[in-house]
Amino acid sequence: MASPLELVRPTSALEWSYRSHVAELVERGEPFIPFPVGFELGDFPALLKKLDDGSRGIGLPEGFVPNTTYWLVRNGSEVVGVSNLRHALTPKLLREGGHIGYGIRPSARGQHLGTGILRLTLKEAAALGLKEVLVTCDKSNTASARVILGNGGVLDSEVFVEERGAFVQRYWIRGLGQT
Repeated sequence: MASPLELVRPTSALEWSYRSHVAELVERGEPFIPFPVGFELGDFPALLKKLDDGSRGIGLPEGFVPNTTYWLVRNGSEVVGVSNLRHALTPKLLREGGHIGYGIRPSARGQHLGTGILRLTLKEAAALGLKEVLVTCDKSNTASARVILGNGGVLDSEVFVEERGAFVQRYWIRGLGQT
């Protein structure tokens, strides 16, 4: 039987599980994906405020758009993934980054959680009024490409991002909020 999964806004009740999630990434030397995973953890209430402010467009760095961070939680207590929903696109996000970034805790990979976190984040995008979203991934990340395709993504293009030295695939998922 599958464990119950839910997408929640960050909360102090899950602080230690979230810290454990980040620690796994650090331990393995993996990048912080999506970007808010890299925010300073020292003052946890300040982190929660920063994430909440970001969702309301408060105190954003130049070039950033309002964005909402969610945690994928299993059994009400284990943070197994993080997603970030950008409410709009800038020219930079249109090239790479898109509307949604997501990542799964290393110890929880291979359990189809990527498909679940993207599916649930797409519901949040529809609730924001978005009718279509752009989701991108490195061409070499075939697992992420399968997740995007499994959620209705259609490959639009591939672009070479010189500063990263990698090709990025750009997928559109259309028809959000339609039954």
